[in-house]
Amino acid sequence: MGRGSRVARRADAVGIVVGYLLDTVFGDPRRFHPVAGFGRVTGALEQRLYRPNRRAGAVFTLIAAGVPVAVGAGLSLATRRCPPARAVLVAAATWTVLGGRTLRWESRVMAGHLERGDLDAARGRLNHLCGRDPSALDGFELARATVESVAENTSDAVVAPLLWGGVAGLPGLLGYRAANTLDAMVGHRSPRYARFGTPSARLDDVLNFVPARLTGLLTIGVAPVVRGRPGEVLRVWRRDRHDHPSPNAGQCESAMAGALGVRLGGRNVYFGRTETRPFLGDGPRPSAAHLRKAARVSGAVGLSAVAIAAGLALLRASMGRRR
Repeated sequence: MGRGSRVARRADAVGIVVGYLLDTVFGDPRRFHPVAGFGRVTGALEQRLYRPNRRAGAVFTLIAAGVPVAVGAGLSLATRRCPPARAVLVAAATWTVLGGRTLRWESRVMAGHLERGDLDAARGRLNHLCGRDPSALDGFELARATVESVAENTSDAVVAPLLWGGVAGLPGLLGYRAANTLDAMVGHRSPRYARFGTPSARLDDVLNFVPARLTGLLTIGVAPVVRGRPGEVLRVWRRDRHDHPSPNAGQCESAMAGALGVRLGGRNVYFGRTETRPFLGDGPRPSAAHLRKAARVSGAVGLSAVAIAAGLALLRASMGRRR
């Protein structure tokens, strides 16, 4: 590997850190968000490829996730001798795929509505975080839904994209966000997507397997920022993390429950279906005060994750130099 290629790989670390800072300062791009554009293009592709079977879903997933990976690989190759350009591209991609600031903001906005007792505003805000039906939820249930969403999305929208960016650079960043978006579009359980959406859902499960567990471990480590005790959080995480029906969400939610000292889980009502989740954690149901604490935990986890991602990018550059 030439010196330019090695320096370009080190530029991945710079780009990841800069992109994280852009997300921290500015949040999601307000106009012309690339992920929204990807969703529109992918929606049109789905209309053309849809059949009520897994084979069609697999073809759809391969194309919709494979193209961004190929684009990322092509851009990485094109900038292998131009580190500044590589750093700019990685920073832009990282900013685009992260959602940490927005996640923390939504948690605090929900806390404000609940503190003022404005349940109508809180119910209207919930769909910014998750797809539950808020019409019959009281303040405690709105707080629980928010804490669970913050916990899970700290992995999905912060730790996972950073980790894949550290491991694989631009292809990792773009490919992960594409797969996660596909899961949100077609990976849920519904008559239309029961079979077609399965490949997208499984791909998302695989890509989030390590990040979800890392999110749980990081949550244990940062628990003192909300006066949580790491030993107690570890106990709750080890006991409850496999009780959740999702192979990954329970890793994040159980750790967050332990850090906040609350109990998550219960009856979740979506539009058209109901699920009963096992309880995670010990203590009272979450309240508005816990939403602000959840935002602090999420921010601390993200800061830890960006350090790990930058370290992985530097490790890739070092390994390339040895070869």
